[in-house]
Amino acid sequence: AAEFYRIFQLEIGEVYRNPTATKEERKKWQTILDKHIRKKLNLKPIMRMNGNFARKLMTKETVEAVCELVQCEERQGVLKELMDLYLKMKPVWRSSCPAKECPELLCQYSYHSQRFAELLSTKFKYRYDGKITNYFHKTLAHVPEIIERDGSIGAWAS
Repeated sequence: AAEFYRIFQLEIGEVYRNPTATKEERKKWQTILDKHIRKKLNLKPIMRMNGNFARKLMTKETVEAVCELVQCEERQGVLKELMDLYLKMKPVWRSSCPAKECPELLCQYSYHSQRFAELLSTKFKYRYDGKITNYFHKTLAHVPEIIERDGSIGAWAS
């Protein structure tokens, strides 16, 4: 969720066009995002992101609200696709037995994770130029093999 929150701010500031933004500009984008999600979603930003804030942030409604602040339609589409892929992968991580509880999503997981990684490396190059966080890597690359071995990912995703 913290990564999405950061991406939202950077997209509002159009960092893909101008990657050399000042600290003040970046702070301004955060303020714009915070005010907008407070107004649109009644979601009050907090200093340290907790689980409730993260759960509310990671929704289609939030990405729709953020897209109102992003001027480029292509970038809006990319943000929506990224969130959609995240929401399709999430049930697989959260399930105690994905093979029984969400078999279709489990089958599609590899495709979705590859597309998610592709979007990060191409459309969000300014943030993930050839490298992604360790958590993203484990989530995208190793979930299917862990599920195959253990039946679920259990506490690993917590």
